[in-house]
Amino acid sequence: MVSTYMLIFAGALVFVIGVTPVMRQLAPRLGLVDQPNSRKLHVSPTPLMGGVAMYGGIILALLIFQESFRVDQLVSILIGATWMSFLGVWDDRWGIAPLIKLAGQVVGALFLVLNGIQVDFLPGEVLDVIVTVVWVVGITNAINLLDNMDGLSGGIVATAAAYFLLMAVMSGQYLVGALAAALLGGCLGFLIYNFNPASIFMGDTGSLFLGFLLAALAIKLRFPANRAIVTWMVPVMALGVPILDTSLVFVSRLRRGKNPLTTPGKDHLSHRLVRMGFSQKEAVLLLYVAAEAFGLLAVTLTLANVREGYVIGLVVFLICAYMIYWLEKRAGSQTTEDDRRAHRDIDAAA
Repeated sequence: MVSTYMLIFAGALVFVIGVTPVMRQLAPRLGLVDQPNSRKLHVSPTPLMGGVAMYGGIILALLIFQESFRVDQLVSILIGATWMSFLGVWDDRWGIAPLIKLAGQVVGALFLVLNGIQVDFLPGEVLDVIVTVVWVVGITNAINLLDNMDGLSGGIVATAAAYFLLMAVMSGQYLVGALAAALLGGCLGFLIYNFNPASIFMGDTGSLFLGFLLAALAIKLRFPANRAIVTWMVPVMALGVPILDTSLVFVSRLRRGKNPLTTPGKDHLSHRLVRMGFSQKEAVLLLYVAAEAFGLLAVTLTLANVREGYVIGLVVFLICAYMIYWLEKRAGSQTTEDDRRAHRDIDAAA
């Protein structure tokens, strides 16, 4: 199976490396270009079709190199991911109202549930379905929100995929391992063009696709040698950076009386690190290191007993909660000014 994982990884990597320059040339002709403004960091129009290249590379690698596993569940995950990519393409080109976009994400999550892909550790089917939908929509949006600096979202997804692949090998889960290998290869291939200074962005096409796949992988990951009362924390820990970033943004915007989903602003972890004096590259690399730390803790949780698992979980939660408090206290006034600038930019464009 390891050789198959390597083939899937290499297939996705090579395809994305080869096709991304084509997408970069094609994007301006299709009107898929991200225009700079005061709430964005890039200063020149940048093509948005990197997500299309990743989608193609990941799908083809899985279809060409996969062996025997639950084909019905693979197809269900890929259909749901394709639906998310379609939403992303539409949003990149023409824009989608936030509530319609959210409704579309709920449809994608419910499609997984209808095909038997859901969490199953809660007391009751209804609770399992609700948590599944919230998880899929939440992680999808977390990766979308994290895509705010060159190389950030792709690198964090690649790190999480690498740890999912490791844990899938440890627990003998071929479907999860194959998907994680494809995801890892696709992201690394794209990072060649997306790391600072980026020549192409993934757009919502890529971020919604990657977020949905990560959420589905997390649901499918199982640890037969341990208890579900502990292992439910494993994917949460592995995706600690996007969850922490989204939590910070939600707390910050709600505290200021803003809509967390529609309010523009440079209030993410990456933006705050830059305001502390780090360069964009340094900020992204620091968050890579944080993602590695979360990944190692996730692996540790797979081997932990109940007491050890909840001690680790509680300590990490308290550290993250304090970080949000400290960052808000330190940078609150700056984010408010960023909001004013961003809204002036939107008013001027209108």
